[in-house]
Amino acid sequence: MWVAIGVVGNGTTSDARTDPEGESVNAELDLLIRLSDYDRPQDVAERAVEAEELGFDRITTGETTGWNIVPPLTLAADRTEELGISNDVISPFGRSPAMLAQTAMTLQDASDGRFRLGLGPSSPAITERWHGQEFDRPLRRTRETIEIIRSVYENGNPAYDGEIFEIAGLNYERDVPDSPPPIDLGTLGPKATEMAGRFGDGWAPQMFTKDGLEDRLEDLKRGAELGGKEISDLRVAPIVRGIASEDRETARQKARGTIAFMLGAYGPYYGNSVAEQGYPDVVEEIRAAWDDRDTDAMAAALPDELLDELSPAGTPDEVREWVAEYAAIDGVDAVRVGFVDQMTEEEKRTTMEAVVDAA
Repeated sequence: MWVAIGVVGNGTTSDARTDPEGESVNAELDLLIRLSDYDRPQDVAERAVEAEELGFDRITTGETTGWNIVPPLTLAADRTEELGISNDVISPFGRSPAMLAQTAMTLQDASDGRFRLGLGPSSPAITERWHGQEFDRPLRRTRETIEIIRSVYENGNPAYDGEIFEIAGLNYERDVPDSPPPIDLGTLGPKATEMAGRFGDGWAPQMFTKDGLEDRLEDLKRGAELGGKEISDLRVAPIVRGIASEDRETARQKARGTIAFMLGAYGPYYGNSVAEQGYPDVVEEIRAAWDDRDTDAMAAALPDELLDELSPAGTPDEVREWVAEYAAIDGVDAVRVGFVDQMTEEEKRTTMEAVVDAA
């Protein structure tokens, strides 16, 4: 089964791609990059140009304790023509809602309307140890942040009277965009995903097996209905991290280490989510190894079964088939492919080519 590239960021249509029997898989492809992999923000723009040339629909990156996302994404927008621009995800504890609206509208203008704003409830570590804020009521804060951003979009003013925020309001000094940036939510749990469906324009989850993703899509659908929408109104773009290489064992070793580290060391949420998807004993063993800071034991505790569920890792043909099958899940609009740790530039290029190559 092959991936079909659908509508690109500006609404134009790229070439359809089909499986050997001619059946289209209507999903877009996003490329998730890590800012820590680059020496200068300009290098991010070069990767964006490469992604556009290869046929990706969108490029996206996260923000934690490294670079501010705005300069590299602005450069990426300036040097591309059709590639969608996104971020995964900004914490509502790190910027005020009004500043988030300013950021989104600035990037929307810089990209000629190709930007999507990614928000997520964040984590205790980033909130408390980086931003110096109390990790209190993250879902409520995220909801109110979305409502305030939308107020700026619609009225040019962040005035708001909520449980978290009380804002008297000032007027935005520029004209608000005719088409303000959509808001995507990066969530995991059922209540948070219901919130994404109700208040968001898209959903960008990660670390879901195929069965786990299908189950969680029911929560997204319920939220969409509460918001007076259909699930088809939302852009569903699950994140997967993988690697394609002719050296299959090396590829799987690198992917195994990355996935295990995310389950054991990235705070409780990814591990809790995967445990709830049917792997509590695996997560417990990986966390025990992390308590000893034994990364080799963490990787060894991740069985092939779970690695195959969570990561496209192997030969280019295997990765291409994995991504195509994930893209074919009912309700998925895009697959957001990211790299694993310790990849060479050759491996990154091979991986990018594998997921967009229909030849």
